Amino acid sequence: MTDEQFTQWLLESEIPSLRYLTRKNLQKLDQNDPLVIEDLRLMESSGPIPAILAGQASEGNWEGERTYYSPKYTSTHWSMLLLHELGLDSGHGDFRNGIDHMLAVTRNKLLEELDSKGHGWSCFWGNLLRYANPKTLDNPDRLLPIIEYLSDEALTTEWKCAWNDGLPCAWGAARTLWALAALPPKLHTERVDSGIRAGIGFLLEDYELHNANYPTSGRTHSIWSRINFPLFYQTDTLFVLRILAELKQLSHPGAESALAWLIGKRNK
Repeated sequence: MTDEQFTQWLLESEIPSLRYLTRKNLQKLDQNDPLVIEDLRLMESSGPIPAILAGQASEGNWEGERTYYSPKYTSTHWSMLLLHELGLDSGHGDFRNGIDHMLAVTRNKLLEELDSKGHGWSCFWGNLLRYANPKTLDNPDRLLPIIEYLSDEALTTEWKCAWNDGLPCAWGAARTLWALAALPPKLHTERVDSGIRAGIGFLLEDYELHNANYPTSGRTHSIWSRINFPLFYQTDTLFVLRILAELKQLSHPGAESALAWLIGKRNK
């Protein structure tokens, strides 16, 4: 199957989000293109996006949750992440409401973490920063504490996480890179650039993406080779390659074997 045939197969999907992401990311069509506009209209009127938004309360959170983080994967944080992955525009009114809610309810916890030099939650803060698109916020400076936290994770604590027995966590590193890669120039400081370089070095130079031989006290997690979409806090080889594509790092020698492995998975 050629790239052109593969793209056409994606465009024949009945899922509007898949067609939209194909036109946006593969065909590079403008947001004002009639086909893109029609896909966006269908995304917001049918399928998973309106089904997820139907559970949102007027305050921006999701009804029936215990906290913004639980239960997995239907509370506010996960719903917002899923909507982002499905391609919902972050300027959408209900989505903006969810962003405002998440930034408000997590602010005190974040400031406490920064004050106490806490670490180990880069997957959570990375995901939140990713869907809290600063381009749509009235005050992007609200994101500065999250950027500071993730920069510290990259440059000071090396993503060490209690859930990984205190070892550096590749999932946290990947989620950090995913968040920092999407920052606009205004928030893209030298410290952010240093954090990105540290993440690339960790994922591609210190260890091997293809083998996923990252620090662990047990066996390499099987999810690395499953090729899933979407993921929530987890990471696999495909997800890391998505990030490297955004960072224009797919030509990095450390990505070559993982790319070859992924291409080898293509079939009819």
